[in-house]
Amino acid sequence: MSQNDANLWRQLAEKARAGELYLDDENAAYLCAKACDKRLDDLVKLLAFARNAQNVSGFGDFKMADDLAKKFVKQATGDPNSIDQVIAEDIETVKNMREVMAISFKRITGQDIENAAAIVNETGQVG
Repeated sequence: MSQNDANLWRQLAEKARAGELYLDDENAAYLCAKACDKRLDDLVKLLAFARNAQNVSGFGDFKMADDLAKKFVKQATGDPNSIDQVIAEDIETVKNMREVMAISFKRITGQDIENAAAIVNETGQVG
């Protein structure tokens, strides 16, 4: 996701918290929130895997090898466009998406989306 997407969803979440915005379809809000849960889980796992990219070695014992290793480490972490920062930004964006959906679901049904999961498991229906 781009920085523009992150800013957009941050603004949408703020509007949802303020009561200015919600998705008016109970089922869509529920399913989107559950998709966000899955995406968050995947991104957290990806971030843990990406942290392995910070362990750079095996280029040899000369200056150019050290420079190359530093370049790869910078791509892995510490730079605004490094893989860990990109994944962290995506996590924040998906959290904001999920919050919009959860607020929408609660506004429509009067119940927290987390409680709805138990109901769906029992009845096979949302709400």
